[in-house]
This record gives sequence, structure tokens and C-alpha cells, in this order.
Amino acid sequence: MILGSSSGFGEATALALAGDGYHIAGVHLDRRANQPHVDEIRSQIEALGRQAVFFNINAADDLQRAETLEALRLRFDEARNGGSEPYVRVVLHSLAFGTLKPFLASDEGEAINRRNLEMTLDVMAHSLVYWAQDLWRGGFLGEGSKFYALTSEGSTRVIATYGAVSAAKCALESHCRQLAMEFARSGTGVTVNAIRAGVTVTPALMQIPERNELIEHATKRNPMGRMTTTEDVAQAIVRLSGEGTGWITGNVIGVDGGEIIAG
Repeated sequence: MILGSSSGFGEATALALAGDGYHIAGVHLDRRANQPHVDEIRSQIEALGRQAVFFNINAADDLQRAETLEALRLRFDEARNGGSEPYVRVVLHSLAFGTLKPFLASDEGEAINRRNLEMTLDVMAHSLVYWAQDLWRGGFLGEGSKFYALTSEGSTRVIATYGAVSAAKCALESHCRQLAMEFARSGTGVTVNAIRAGVTVTPALMQIPERNELIEHATKRNPMGRMTTTEDVAQAIVRLSGEGTGWITGNVIGVDGGEIIAG
């Protein structure tokens, strides 16, 4: 299950997991103009011999989350009637919808406000908890299910307009630790990790006003000589989702070619 499946890390991970044999349930929020691209992703997954079901919803909306999981439950029931035992093996939280404004501005309209801040944290952090709760209570998870949430170096660095998103990334990492501990104590075998990708060209990055400086700095300092790509991150998630990785939980895992240690 990919939360944020129509672009960036979510798109790349959906395709990589499909290539490794996974069926894909994708959650995304797009206008009609982007629907052809969503259809293209679905077609690529199906061309790999995998099933693909996509839900165009607000992933932070409680009712729409419930409706989506009910639709998924019906598909699972059909599969069980056919002799299969489906479960959600991988959940990727890659929701990038937040407000990019400074906290302080002489013009009140140019500064972050309560609604901006609460929305950003709800979508980019707290929604992970609500999806995890409903997937667990609904019986969708199985032994060895794995949650991943996309964080960034911005959780520990300051960028002028990134304050709300930085706060969301901090909360997201904290939620991963808490969920990891609670799942571990439940004996379910479910693991939870945050993936800290290096600076990567995605639609979300291109919304950040300081994007050019971020790209230039990341390119110069990365010891691998290039920026991180969405495919780098997707392949890491595929490998981490294989057998023998059940002891890896509660971590912030860097997938950045050494970018963060290079200054």
C-alpha cells in the first residue's frame, strides 16, 4: 500500500515493488489533469503481471480512509474465496502536502498560521498513525508487515520556509519510533522505520522556494558525485522488505549516498 502513489518516491516504489512481485494499492490525491499519468503508472504495474488498484482520495480524511479500507477488504475477501491469504506486506507513507511559509513575516498573510501548521502536521505526520491503527485493527497486516515513512534531513536542519514541514518530519520520526515499539510488544512481527532520503528531484522538492540552493548544495557535497534518485530509495525499500529484516525497526535509515555525513 502506497500513500502518495502518483509521483516521486511513491510512484518509484510502487513500480519497484511491482517488479519484485507485489500487487499495489495506491492512494493519491490528484486533479483530473494528472489522471493520465496515474493511468500510466497503473498500466506499468499491470504490464509486470501485478494487480493495481488506485484510490484518488484525501489520505488524511477519516471517512475516505475508512471507505478505502472497506474497498480493500472486499478485494481481500474475493481473494480468500479463491484460496489466497492476502495481507498488506508493505506500507509506504509518502505524503508531501504542506505549507511552505516562514513563521515570522511583517505581513501576517505571508506567515504560517494555525490552520497551515495543523494541516501540515496532520497530513505529513499524524496520518501515518491513523492508517497504522486502522490497518492493524482491520486485520490487514500479517507477520512481517513493514511500514516505511519518508523523512528528510530537514528534520534537523533549518530552511527559511520549511518550518512547518520540518516539524512534521520530526513528528513523523517520533511516530515511527512509537509505532515500532508498540508493534514489537504486540508480538505481530510488524516493523516500522523512517527512510531519510537525500535531496531528490521530486514534485515536492520543486515546490520549495529554496530548491535551487538545495539541489546545488546536495550535488556538490554528495561523495557519490550525484544526487539521490527516487529509484535509489525505491530499491532500498524493496531490499529492506525482503526476508530476514524483521530485526530492523524503529530506525531512521539514511538512503543518500553519504550526503548527510559529507557536511
